[in-house]
Amino acid sequence: MRGIYNSVTDIRRKVFTEIARLAYEGGDYATEIEKLPFKILPGEQAKYRESIFLERAIVGERLRLGIGLPLRKMDEHAPLSDGIEESAIAEKYYDDPLINIIKFACNACPEKQIVVTDTCQGCLAHPCKEVCPKDAISIINGKSVIDQDKCIKCGRCMDVCPYGAINKLERPCARSCGMDAIKSDEFGRAEIDHEKCVSCGMCLVNCPFGAIVDKGQIFQTIHAMKSGKEVIAAIAPAFVGQFGASVTPEKVKGALKALGFADVVEVAIGADLCTVEEAEDFLNKVPEQQPFMATSCCPAWSVMAKKLFPDFKPYISMALTPMVLTGRLIKKQKPDAKVVFIGPCAAKKLEASRKSVCSDIDFVLTFEEVMGMFEAKGIVLEQAMVDEPFAEGTANGRGFAVSGGVANAVKQCIQKEHPDKEVLIDSAEGLKNCKTMLMMAKAGKRNGYLLEGMACPGGCVAGAGTLQPVMKSSALVKKYTNEAEKKLAFESEYLENLALITKE
Repeated sequence: MRGIYNSVTDIRRKVFTEIARLAYEGGDYATEIEKLPFKILPGEQAKYRESIFLERAIVGERLRLGIGLPLRKMDEHAPLSDGIEESAIAEKYYDDPLINIIKFACNACPEKQIVVTDTCQGCLAHPCKEVCPKDAISIINGKSVIDQDKCIKCGRCMDVCPYGAINKLERPCARSCGMDAIKSDEFGRAEIDHEKCVSCGMCLVNCPFGAIVDKGQIFQTIHAMKSGKEVIAAIAPAFVGQFGASVTPEKVKGALKALGFADVVEVAIGADLCTVEEAEDFLNKVPEQQPFMATSCCPAWSVMAKKLFPDFKPYISMALTPMVLTGRLIKKQKPDAKVVFIGPCAAKKLEASRKSVCSDIDFVLTFEEVMGMFEAKGIVLEQAMVDEPFAEGTANGRGFAVSGGVANAVKQCIQKEHPDKEVLIDSAEGLKNCKTMLMMAKAGKRNGYLLEGMACPGGCVAGAGTLQPVMKSSALVKKYTNEAEKKLAFESEYLENLALITKE
């Protein structure tokens, strides 16, 4: 569904827009939020589900989560506005968990089944029956029928069917979860094991019923702006093309200032700092002190590695992520400013809440949430005022947005100073592939390597908060990095000066 504007996307965007409008306009929040489900879904007839009342109840929970409020208990009465006044602050606001399932929006999809479809031709050979190791397939009235109690979901029948008439039916959210963190509750509805979950957000963008939602900070960000504080946006390099092919980086910068941001800084500068730190780590530690080194930029990947491979924790680079490094650089120059990271990632919200990070990054917004802010303010991005171009950030720093970009940047940084140094790299995208890569490392097959993991298939451009198709975004980011490569001829001097600034 990525990159396809559908009814789930439409509702999500409307919710973000109305939350932003509510924050900008102010007033009696408790009264106004009660009206919003009726504004988002007007009329008497249901459009998407069996009841307009159910649709509005789901939108109500989405509004609460978008403001940072918890889900209401289904068996207890509580107004939609419960807690909203306490959330109207200029500080970070939400409680765990970050990723939530609205239970009455869940379709209770089957966890996993192998099913025979209507395209079964009842062939004479019936190879599906012959290859089944558990004798789970019978031929009834000439058609194949699978006994689900016997079936072990091996898929052999599916592979041999000459008509492709046997399919695997699997819950989309569970299939997309690389941590196997989604199971069923007693009613068959999806349930997240938060001990396993790393908040990558892949489940929420793969649920076709819009039942999975992450908490947001639009409301508090706008309150920080209205309080008169200097609020600075730190925008991830994956932003290129996210707001439309004709919306240049200079227009995005101008539009963000029109929202109320005092300044806009590109996080590529933090990526460059991260490159230098990880290059130093690799040179100093591999292979003398440790067999390999893993990059630290993707929080979902690094948390996954620490959860599933605790012995590898010392092998994950200690370098701070580009988001944190950019935040620290901004706060070094403007200690009283509020820093808002704008990016593609849901997991960054969790990262920014860590005790070691929360003082560097005040709020995290996704591109999709920011689009809601633009719509609430009536800003037409194609007509936005053109601002100054982003002056700093190397091609390698901007390349962090796509899979393989981090490892490639670190490798190039090492080889600039040590041209004869061989740097072996391996990269994986999607947590399932990341686990496979770490299993290879556990078996001793990645000794001497630099390992890069990205939780989202495609890298940051495929994050849960993106607006555009992954392939299109990747191409636009690569074009943007090529432009940076041409402009920044003083890269070595720039990196040295940048490193000095942060060490002062």
